[in-house]
Amino acid sequence: MNKFWKNVVNAVIIVLISGGVAAGVTAYVMNNNRSSDDFSEKYESTFKQPVHLASLNSVAAENIDFTYAAEKTVNAVVHIRVTATVTGGRRNLTPWEEFFGYGDRQQRPRQRQGSGSGVIISTDGYIMTANHVIEGADSISVMLNDKRTFTAKLVGGNADTDIALIKIEVDDLQPIPYGDSDNLKVGEWVLAVGNPFELTSTVTAGIVSAKGRPNYNFGMNEREDSERSRISSFIQTDAAVNPGNSGGALVNTRGELVGINTMIYSQTGNFAGYSFAVPISIAGRVVDDLKKYGVLQRAVLGITMGDADKAKQLDSKIKVLEGAYVDSFSDNSAAKEAGIEKGDVIIAVNNIKITSGSSLQEQIMKYQVGEKVKVKVDRYGTEKEFTVELRNAQGNTEIVKGGPNSAEILGAAFKALSDNEKKQYRVDYGIEVTNITRGKFRDQGIRNGFVIMIVNDQKIKTPEEFYNIVDKILKGNTEEKGLLIRGFYPSTGNTRHYAIDLVD
Repeated sequence: MNKFWKNVVNAVIIVLISGGVAAGVTAYVMNNNRSSDDFSEKYESTFKQPVHLASLNSVAAENIDFTYAAEKTVNAVVHIRVTATVTGGRRNLTPWEEFFGYGDRQQRPRQRQGSGSGVIISTDGYIMTANHVIEGADSISVMLNDKRTFTAKLVGGNADTDIALIKIEVDDLQPIPYGDSDNLKVGEWVLAVGNPFELTSTVTAGIVSAKGRPNYNFGMNEREDSERSRISSFIQTDAAVNPGNSGGALVNTRGELVGINTMIYSQTGNFAGYSFAVPISIAGRVVDDLKKYGVLQRAVLGITMGDADKAKQLDSKIKVLEGAYVDSFSDNSAAKEAGIEKGDVIIAVNNIKITSGSSLQEQIMKYQVGEKVKVKVDRYGTEKEFTVELRNAQGNTEIVKGGPNSAEILGAAFKALSDNEKKQYRVDYGIEVTNITRGKFRDQGIRNGFVIMIVNDQKIKTPEEFYNIVDKILKGNTEEKGLLIRGFYPSTGNTRHYAIDLVD
């Protein structure tokens, strides 16, 4: 009996101890919770916002459907084949001729074939493509997506923008509508439609990687580039583009044309991750002029420029890092006449922000010769605004005359001599070379101020007469293939002769 009660007492003690331990643990936990609440209340008061544990917010990726854009555009992209006669290579001499020095390795003409893509832009057969696809072509053949084939004629081309316009005789085509490349967003999905590696009607997808991208492959010195250098404000994408895609369409997911594919960045010649397209805001403007005039009516400010961030490294007084630095002026510069000065940084055109020389080119390309624009500059920390009436490369507002590519090939502008200049130089005729850019004239060493008197035994009185000679050669309407130019530099009076091969 005594043993029984002893066991009962032990059991009660164990229960009491267990209950005490449980109560202590509970009190500890409750106290800890109170401490956490105090911490939360303390920092909620400090940061004025509730403090919570981090949580994972997951959003389902948008399911992009490219089928609509592909179906809407694939029939409007054509396959272009060209044949051109090129001179290159030399005749192999026999060992006998090689040893005794007989004969001369003669250059021999040969046929070159190439292919690319084009975009139908009207129901009556106008097709936009890249200029380098059809440049120098003797014949151009166009195959539609339905396998119909046509011979195309060249309407015009522009090397500065790498855009050309050709036409086929047909009236039942379905064009691609223009989109808005200005409002295209970085990260937006786009499709490249073309004919890579002879694989017709190929569609690839990617995103817009960057906008306003300069063309690093042209190898031009930015400090000496004039405003009339090649337009380089490209849409960069990671859509796969390969040889044969040139001239094809870059479209948005609504099937609207936002660019013309022109080149890739590659060390092998094939796609390596990035491709570039001319924005439709530029390409569309070019083909409109080519259709109407046969040549681009390009408006310019009349400046030589560079990027502000690079110019700041040479001029510490520059206060901004974005914009187009004004390095110098061309003859009859509209910008200089309006009050813009060397050292100014152009930061806006008609309230559109300018971040670089390439973005300035893109904005000015939207306007016609003779239009007035508001140009805002930063002059060593002070902002000023000027109204500039845009001019052509010759420094006036007249329509530029000349056949396809003539201005680009020569790389110069011209003006007729005034009566006072004729009297001063003691001549009755002649035209003066102005605004030398990249082209045949610079290659031959011709400088600004050279007075052209005679071209191919013909006296030259006006720039139009000179252009007519060049046009006939480029169009193959004469047996002559080059220019024999005679003239003089007024500073020395010495007569100079230049020979320019327009075929090469």
